[in-house]
Formats: sequence, C-alpha cells, structure tokens
Amino acid sequence: MDSGTPVDGGFGTLLRRLRTGAGLSQEELAHAAGVSVRALSYMERGHSRGPQRRTVRALAGALGLDGAGARELERLASLGRPRKVRTEDVPSPAFAPDATGRAAAPDLLPRAPRGFHGRAAELDALSRATEGEAPVCLVVGPAGVGKTALVLHWARRGPDGFPDGRLYADLRGFGDTAEPPLMEVLREFLPALGVPLDRVPESLNGAAALFRSLAADRRLLVVLDNARNSEQVRPLLPGGSRCVTVVTSRHRLPGLIVTDAARPVAVDVLDPRDGTMLLAAVLGTERVDAEPAAALRLAELCDGLPLALRVVAARLTQRPGSSLGAMAAELSDETRRLSLLDVEDTGVRAALRLTLQQLPQDVSRQFARLGRHPGTRIDRYTAAALADTDPPAAEAALEKLAAAHLVTETAPGRWVVHDLVRLYARSLEAAPETLTRLLDHYITTGLAAVAAAEPGNEECFPLPSDHLPPAVVREFGDRSAAVAWYAAERDDLTLAVAAAHAAGLHDRAWRIVMTLWPLIVWRVRDGWVPLLETGLESARIAADRHGESRVLNVLGWVLIEEGRVEEALTHLRAASALASRAGDPVAEANALLVLAMAQAALGGLDEAAHGCGRAVDLAREAGDRTIERLALQHLARHRADAGKWREALDTSTAALAFDDRSGTADIPRVLLLVVRGEALLGLGQDAEGIEQLDLAAREAESSGYEDGAVRALGALLKVSEDAELRARYDAAVARLTTRA
Repeated sequence: MDSGTPVDGGFGTLLRRLRTGAGLSQEELAHAAGVSVRALSYMERGHSRGPQRRTVRALAGALGLDGAGARELERLASLGRPRKVRTEDVPSPAFAPDATGRAAAPDLLPRAPRGFHGRAAELDALSRATEGEAPVCLVVGPAGVGKTALVLHWARRGPDGFPDGRLYADLRGFGDTAEPPLMEVLREFLPALGVPLDRVPESLNGAAALFRSLAADRRLLVVLDNARNSEQVRPLLPGGSRCVTVVTSRHRLPGLIVTDAARPVAVDVLDPRDGTMLLAAVLGTERVDAEPAAALRLAELCDGLPLALRVVAARLTQRPGSSLGAMAAELSDETRRLSLLDVEDTGVRAALRLTLQQLPQDVSRQFARLGRHPGTRIDRYTAAALADTDPPAAEAALEKLAAAHLVTETAPGRWVVHDLVRLYARSLEAAPETLTRLLDHYITTGLAAVAAAEPGNEECFPLPSDHLPPAVVREFGDRSAAVAWYAAERDDLTLAVAAAHAAGLHDRAWRIVMTLWPLIVWRVRDGWVPLLETGLESARIAADRHGESRVLNVLGWVLIEEGRVEEALTHLRAASALASRAGDPVAEANALLVLAMAQAALGGLDEAAHGCGRAVDLAREAGDRTIERLALQHLARHRADAGKWREALDTSTAALAFDDRSGTADIPRVLLLVVRGEALLGLGQDAEGIEQLDLAAREAESSGYEDGAVRALGALLKVSEDAELRARYDAAVARLTTRA
C-alpha cells in the first residue's frame, strides 16, 4: 500500500524517508507501531501533520530510531499540531464537501469480492436482522465461508439506506497480524465523521463516547469485521436508534447476544449448485458448462466453502489448458487436498490455523485428536476417549469448537466434522496412542451394548492384554437403548474396523466386528459379509484361534441367510474344528448350531438335529445355560421342520421353561414361541397354536425384530386369511426389505 507522495516537506516527508530507509512497507510499519495503515498513509501524505506524542513515540520505536532521531521526528510533528482549531473549521478528508458544497457521507467500506453468487436466504435474513431500532446483527460462520463477502455485497447494494455514511473496520480477530487497538479504529471513524485528528480524545472511553454522540442523530452503517470476542466490539457500537451495526465473526459471541440483543445470522457452506455458479463467475460459464459433472465434483470436494472454491478457480485460471476433471482428480487425493487449496499465504489451511490459534490449548489438543477419528460423528464419550479425558471435559471442548465453527452439533450431544476440517485436524500432531484409545472405547462400549441387547449371553471375547480403558463407559438402560446406539454408530464402527486393520491393530479390528453381533442378528440381511471378512483376516493375522472361530461362525450364519450355503459350510466346519482344538466348548457349540442350519438348508435335517444334540451336551458340560437354551431352540426348529411335532413341542417347551423372559424381546424366545405354535398346530391344537404364534408376532413387532415377525405372521396366515394379519405381515416384510 505504498501509494501517495508526501506533500508537506516536514513530518510526512521525514516519516516516509525513514520508513523506506528501514526497508519497511506501510503495512509492516503500521503493524509494528500499532497504528492503522490508513492513518500512516495520511501522515506520510501530509493529511495528518501533527500526530499525538504517543503515536510518534510508537513510530520511532518501530523504526529503531536513536534519541536524536526520535527527537527530530517529534519536533516536526509538534510543528504541525495546531493549538486552537474548531471542529467545523477543518473538515476531514473522508468528510470533505462534494461538488454541491454539501459534506459527503463517509464510505470506508472496502471493495466487495468479485464473483459473489447465491446467498439469497442469507441476504434476506441479514435484511430482516437489521430492521428495527439500533439493531446489532451478528453474522457468524466457519473460516472461509464468505461472511465478509456477504456483508459487503449486502451493504453495497443499498447505499441510499445509509445517507449519513458507512464505516468499516477489520478487527483482525483471526489473523497473523495483531488486532488493531480500539483507539486506532476510533481514530479512523471520528475523522470520517468530521472530527480533526488533533481533536480526537486521547482516552478510549472519551473517543468512544464522542463516537456515540456523533452517531446519535445519524443513520449510519457500521461494519465490524472479524471480531474475536464481544469485548472487542462493545466500545465500537454507535449510539442512537437509527444506526445499524453488522458484526462478523467465526465465533458465536453469545455475550453480544445477551448484552446488546445481537441478532445472529448463520452463514453455512454453499450447496453444490451455488458452488458451481461461483466457479462459473470466476472461470466463465463456458468452461464450467463444458464439464458440469466435474464442476459439481469440485464443489463437493471443496465442501461448498467459498474460500476453497476461489482457490480452485485461481489455480484453474493459471492453467487455461487444464480441465476441471483433472483438477477434481487431483483434489480427490486426500493427502494433497489441503495443499492444493492454498495459494501463497491464503487458503483453507491458513484460515483454519488462524481460527485454531485463538482457542485454549486444551481445546486445540482435543481438535487435533479428533483428526484420528476415522468417522465424522462424535459424542462426548468418543471425544473423551480420543483426548484421554472424561466426558464433561470433552463436551466442554466440543462446545468451544462448535462456537468456533470447527465442528457442528447436528443433534443434542452429537457433533460432526466436515471433510476439509477433518483433513486439517488429521495433519496436526496427536499422541500416538490416540487411535488405540478410540478403538478400545468402541470395544468396551460394544461389550456394554451386547450385555444390554442380549442379557445373559456369554462374553464375546477377553479384552486385549494392553487394553486402554476409557475413563467412563457408556451405560445402556435396556435393549432398545443398545440397539439405538448400534444403529447410530454402525457406519463409524465399520470405519473404525477399517482403520484398525490399516494401522495393524488387528487384535482390535476383529473384536469390534464381534461386538456388532446383536445388530447382525437383528438385521441379518444388511450386507455384513465384507465387514466380517475384514474381521476374519485380522483374527488370522493376530493368530487368535478363538477370534477366528467366532468370526467364522457369524460369517457362516450370514452366508446361510444370503443363500450362500456351500460357502457357509466351509467356514462353519473350520470354526467347529478351531474351537475344538482350542478346547472351547461354548465356541464349538455355537459353531455346531450354525453348521446345523447349513445342513438343514441342504436337506440334512437328521444330521442337523444330531449336531444340535451335541451342542446341547457341550453347553451342559460347560455349565452355560444360555447356550444350552439356544441349542434346544435350534433342535426344536429342526424337529419341527422334519414334522416331528411332539418332539418339537417338548423341546421348545423345555427351552421356554429355562426362565421367564416374557416382554424382553428376546430373539431366541420369539423363535421358540414360533416353533411351539407350529408344533401345536401340527398336533391339531389350533387354538393354543394360534395363541402362541400371535404372542410371538406381537413381541417381535414391539421390539423391531422384523425377521421374527415375518416368521410368526407367515405361520399364522397358513391357518387364517384374516385381513389384519395380512396387513401386518406385508408391513413387516416391507420393513425387512427396506432395511436389507
């Protein structure tokens, strides 16, 4: 900004000569001395020939002047200080008369960025928020989302609405350069309103009071850009009822809402269509229209962030022969994306860094550890595990990150991290055991969910020898709470398995897979095979026979349900043999039960019944009543399928008598009720059979066990053409199909 020539031959000439001799730009000297660039430019051009003594001392110190040099600079400054000047005698350059002789309204707004597009909803919200008496509007959003561009576009399109002027100050709350002293901001505002610099009060309180009094009877727009906190804003709020103040910030500034009734306007990322239109505004519509799919992909890879899109457009402008598709291919590489979205000292990474450096150290540390989370959805327990802290402390950090728009709270207690922010967090240093802590959190939480979803069942596995327990383990009050957690976390649990496998933490990978078995049982047709195959590979790499047998068993069962019975047989025979060699009777019994399902599917009902009988014996030897009951359930099923109704009835009745689980939505209980009902029908006891099947159907429906509901209602429809039954059956099938 080294423009303008000194015209006074005194203070301004000397100041410019000293600055250029020191090799400093106006921006560098202004920053070092704590004055604004505009004020420094005024001084050098002679518009401010007699600055205050403390300003001169600050300039001398920034220039490194010795005593004689500082005294000479002060002498020339003192010559330019008038002793008695009335305010009305010396108009400020920013408030000079226009061609008609009237004082021109000051306009300190910078030029609005080019290529602005869309934001109709935000512009309308901004207009509504600036209505009424002395409104204060708070425009908030993440770094690079275009808050300043939005405000300047809005302010520029209606200049007649502010006949007394438009003031602007960049408070630099999120920059590498120091924040401007509030006094320097007022030294720009007050001269713009007609106050000579030498008549500006020296104290902040005095200058702020004068600003409020001058604004009291005017209709002004005051834009306070990039505010870090509410304290930075309050002294700059104008007085009077006709002034409009617009504040932009990456923080939510709740204090300003409380004390000054600020009205927030949230600015989010652009949707893909508006993102492509922004590209078109910079690159030209022909270039974007020639590759619409690639343009859309670029908008998605930039997360709809205007700053990122502008950087991409700048790169493409420098490569006129390069295609949008080629740029999209480059950005698809996550290891390079952030570097490609930086140009010189401007870009996504720089913007996020400046946001982060304003936060407390513990919050920054929490953010860095979020980058080790393979998924995007986070709760207080997950964040606590990542940061090796407790949930309340983790939640407090998440709230601060949300206030800075680094994470987004999508539901009470659940936050997400958008792609570019996640990539930046991943680039930061974090403790090496962070991922292990996350995986062990999932393992312990998964075991707690298993215990709630299937009470009384055996433990899935022993914990790893170097297990890192979280400070607090989530508690589940009942089965429905556990199933809700499974449903919400399924995607991130799957990503955690992949991350564990990729990091060589195989003893964690197969264990997380096995904690999902209740959900696999409840939604068996949900495409579990790839996940189970990953778990199987990890168990084998870890040389854990117990884990390998358990994963093979579940994989075999899922393959049976998918109709891939021959594949299932191979896995299940291996599971049974592994468990037998390991001396694990419970695992062997489990494998025999699923193996019997495959044998029955191929018509070997007697062979299947024999295997189930062996499983009953193994369970009794181990003293495991839960597995014994499960084995009896499978045995009853195979006997019913063979038409051995009396044996099926006796076996199912014996299993149901193990304990009273009515109303608990226990899957084996539902299936036992179905077998018992079918057996009673087979023996001609229709009323009792229908009663048992109806009970099974209602328990399955109430718990969301759609497969059980389909089985029970299907059996009922064989003896009844009731329209309500048909409707319930069709609805259950539809729900099951939708889930699959």
